[in-house]
Amino acid sequence: MTSYVSILYLLIFLPAVLLVYNVLPKKYRPIILLLASYAFFWSISRKLLVFLLVSTVSIHHIGLWLTAVQSERNDVLAKTERSGKKAVKALYIRRQRWIVFFAACVHVGTLLVLKYSGFFGRNINALLQTAGVGLSVPILKLMMPIGISFYTMQAMSYVFDVYRETTKADKNLGRLALYMAFFPTIMEGPICRYTDDAEQLWEGRRSTLENLTFGTERILYGVFKKIIIADRLNIMIKTLYTGYADYDGGMMAVAAIAYTCQLYMEFSGTMDVVIGSAELFGVVLPENFRHPFFSKSISEFWTRWHITLGTWFRDYIFYPLSMSKPLKKLTSKARKKIGNHFGPLIAGTMALFVVWLFNGLWHGAGWHYIFFGMYHLVLIVAANFVEPFTREFLEKIHIRREEGPYRIFRMIRTALLVCIGELFFRAEGLRAGLCMFNKMVTQFTLCSFTDGTIFSLGMDKLDFIVVALAVLFVFAVSVVSEKGTNVRRLLSTKRRIIRWAVCYGLILCCIIFGAYGMNYTPVDPIYAGF
Repeated sequence: MTSYVSILYLLIFLPAVLLVYNVLPKKYRPIILLLASYAFFWSISRKLLVFLLVSTVSIHHIGLWLTAVQSERNDVLAKTERSGKKAVKALYIRRQRWIVFFAACVHVGTLLVLKYSGFFGRNINALLQTAGVGLSVPILKLMMPIGISFYTMQAMSYVFDVYRETTKADKNLGRLALYMAFFPTIMEGPICRYTDDAEQLWEGRRSTLENLTFGTERILYGVFKKIIIADRLNIMIKTLYTGYADYDGGMMAVAAIAYTCQLYMEFSGTMDVVIGSAELFGVVLPENFRHPFFSKSISEFWTRWHITLGTWFRDYIFYPLSMSKPLKKLTSKARKKIGNHFGPLIAGTMALFVVWLFNGLWHGAGWHYIFFGMYHLVLIVAANFVEPFTREFLEKIHIRREEGPYRIFRMIRTALLVCIGELFFRAEGLRAGLCMFNKMVTQFTLCSFTDGTIFSLGMDKLDFIVVALAVLFVFAVSVVSEKGTNVRRLLSTKRRIIRWAVCYGLILCCIIFGAYGMNYTPVDPIYAGF
């Protein structure tokens, strides 16, 4: 059960948990969800479940520790004269920061050791070898629990929020454990905050007919995207990325576009299954995608793609850095010298550098992931710096950026820039990514489209037709949703025969056109590896 679209999950595990959950009295339902979540994690990671357990117990105690310090501070402040309150506050802020630092060492430190020790070890050895030093760092082979990046970020967001006193530390270990381990989110997110779902998970509300209907529809739509589009593209994509040296620039462009499509359909499709699974139990999870390919800039794209990751970096890295005393002083000085637009960009760029460095590394231990982060950093910073000149130029030639062909141009431009970034993201290393990009720019031809090469990559004409029609269907649904219409709400107003026809239509499409069986290897959960 390593995928949310596996038969074992969809037809056995999820229905069984849902049945038991609704049969038992309300007070037992959260316990059923918690036991099911640990069983799910055990089925994937076995003994590595201990990491999740230790992480949960750790943040529970750290949260209570922070609350105890805050309570002590309040008692001391109540007995302190006004002149001494500032010193007391400063003292207790330092104490709390040391607790948060300890939490980061435990949780982020574990993640760094398990996920990045091999990467850093190999690079240190390469430097030592280049310098002629006859020493080497041992490369540890460590097993990494699936989803560790996701539940580590959830754990740290809880600690940060308790430190900021925007969330009260939870004395109920079971409720906190369920927040950390809820089975639909444990592998690929979304990265939830404690205030998002902890209380509603523990309420144990009975499933309603609307929950069951909407959740099932969302799950079917996600399975449609995953097995008809993402899995069908998989063979061609693996062929192009592993054998890129044998193909021309035209095929490199196909590789970039096809992988971007696959990644979106796999990840957003999985999120549909995840959010739909939670909805069956009456739990509302935060959305992780908001039609990103309607974005008109790279910056906007990242407010629509993997939303919970972006907001985590924004709230816990970008804002604290940009609002720190050194950067605030730098902004103040820069405003006086280079103006109100360019002044804040210097400090903002420094904070963005850290965000995108961490963003790249979060996705994987490799130089191509770091390059992926820096690529988007450069695009966003460049757009910020040229914004006044762009706005002035468009006003002179009387073009409104939010209307007409120019808006479509901006969306196409953004989509192409995203595809280039995903080329490096998927490449077998930075060197391979640079080689593929160089081919795409300097050796672009249409020969591979006319000599039959395009149909020798694992997809025939029928495969391309199926993918194209499925993408058009997803695009049509996205257009309707982008205009503000809730498709499932709209569907619920139709006659029952229409609603059932849509559901059965999705099921039949998945059965008839889904890529599965002996000739297909399903796409592994891409983000579960991060």
